[in-house]
Amino acid sequence: MAYKFNMTRGNAILNFSEEFCQSRCQLIESESFAKVLEKYIKSIKRRDTTVYGYLHNIQEDDVDLLDNLRGIFKLLLVMTADEVCFVRPEVKPYFQDKDMFVKMVEDIYLFWRRLQRYAVVFNETKRSGYQNVQFADAQNEFEELVLEVYRSIEQALGKKDKVMRQITAGVNAGLTVTHMRPFLPYEYRNLDEIPFIESVVIHPPFITYSKRNKRDGVFPEMKTNPIEDKKFDADSWFCYPAKVGDLLCFVYFNVKFMAQGVTLCNLFDLADEEEYRNRKPDLIYVYGYEDGEMNQSFYQDESNNMIVALLSANDDFDYFGYMKKMCLTLHNVQKINHRELPVHGAMVKMTLHNGETKNIVVMGDSGAGKSETIEQIKVYGAAYITDLKTIYDDMGVLSLDDQGKVKTSGTEIGAFVRLDDLDAGYSFKELDRSVFMNPDKVNARIVIPITDYKDVVEKHDVDMFLYANNYEEGGDALHFFDNADEALEVFRAGNRMAKGTTTEYGLVGSYFANPFGPVQRREQTEPILQDYFKRMFKQGVKVGQLRTRLGIKGNEHNGPKDAAIAILKYLTGEDELKELPEEE
Repeated sequence: MAYKFNMTRGNAILNFSEEFCQSRCQLIESESFAKVLEKYIKSIKRRDTTVYGYLHNIQEDDVDLLDNLRGIFKLLLVMTADEVCFVRPEVKPYFQDKDMFVKMVEDIYLFWRRLQRYAVVFNETKRSGYQNVQFADAQNEFEELVLEVYRSIEQALGKKDKVMRQITAGVNAGLTVTHMRPFLPYEYRNLDEIPFIESVVIHPPFITYSKRNKRDGVFPEMKTNPIEDKKFDADSWFCYPAKVGDLLCFVYFNVKFMAQGVTLCNLFDLADEEEYRNRKPDLIYVYGYEDGEMNQSFYQDESNNMIVALLSANDDFDYFGYMKKMCLTLHNVQKINHRELPVHGAMVKMTLHNGETKNIVVMGDSGAGKSETIEQIKVYGAAYITDLKTIYDDMGVLSLDDQGKVKTSGTEIGAFVRLDDLDAGYSFKELDRSVFMNPDKVNARIVIPITDYKDVVEKHDVDMFLYANNYEEGGDALHFFDNADEALEVFRAGNRMAKGTTTEYGLVGSYFANPFGPVQRREQTEPILQDYFKRMFKQGVKVGQLRTRLGIKGNEHNGPKDAAIAILKYLTGEDELKELPEEE
């Protein structure tokens, strides 16, 4: 990164390696502050606000206005407004309406806070900008400095706050990055100069907004390499080396989509340098390439044994679902190539009071009721369960051990869930580690870490393999199939009542309820699917369907509740479930 500060698409990126302000005066004089103030003036001019009308009547030239304001702010750090007017009579018109000037100061502060703000430091250099301060400490110091400048100026204007709020006024997140030449095949030499992310610091609450709040369609497979021969400006890209299950994925993202890239740290484990320094990745994903197109395809690079993908920079793709689901599509296609079966579902490891451990996989497409049912199991099974651990929340894989026994493992350390699902107290860890996405809009989401990576990639036994049926009202809440052919009719159809979590509505279906790999590779997946189901029946795995009724109006709560109770009754052998006594 040759620049000290960059503003693009609502993102403010501060290069602490080049410029790190350590005093109030340095902040006002900094290139970063000048660019923020310049963008602010352009913004209020475009919207023709009352503040701009007030300022324009004093100084018509925006360049001179910028210089004047910076000079005034610098003086207000050490003088009152009256003293500034006495020392610099030419700026007196700016204070003819002091309330309007205070409003402008608060407006600038809010403009800064509404930006998505990121700090970046390169670990291989210690230039004058960053000094020798620890990165996390530097971010805290910067935040305190911004608050101090804001409050000092307001006090100089005579405004005294009786209540002070220690909000995130510095950066939302910080990245330490390094220039490391990756171990890539010749065809991908155009990616060599892009810096790798080594660590991420998030300052909650981390709230992001994207142009879209739903994902549409599936990712098609193409016959030509979408990355080869493309040109990349290393200053505009970062690489997040993600561990997607047991596969290594280099995710290259455009700085214009920083929120989507940084949020990956809550979903996929960040690989250490020794895990990728001399290793070719299994997957490569380029997110946000500015080609003016609508590309969202993946390609199987057979000569290098990699699956690669490119997604264009477009407002229609500005949604974290396009980041997450493409990574999972690449993972799933690679797994299918190795005769493993991707599962679109959730898995919990349940330990009962009698010492038994049961591993339950609930499969289904988006909105089928997987997460809701698991939460209800936790609520109504408190008297029977000593521990309930989520192994994966959205995507897993079935594989075979050395003896040919079906095992399962996950792909993500986190979950990407609707805020609506949390109303009932979804079984996650601390919410203060969450990234919130479009929280005031339909299909608002959070991304939150829920599982340790070692638990995700461990090969677990499968005791129950259930299909989340959210569209049938009649029949038992829990029903087991007698044979593989009967089960495959339901699992293969992948039906669900769409709840609007994507752009689909009504009763829809997708092959094996998994449009992220199996749909694109149906012919290749089908024999694997049949083989695994026959093995599960032979091994005594209870394969069935769970009628969650989540897609039927009026059953949004009782459906998952009844499904959870049915599972608990089956596991405990009791006709009626007991409740824990209330705490005194």
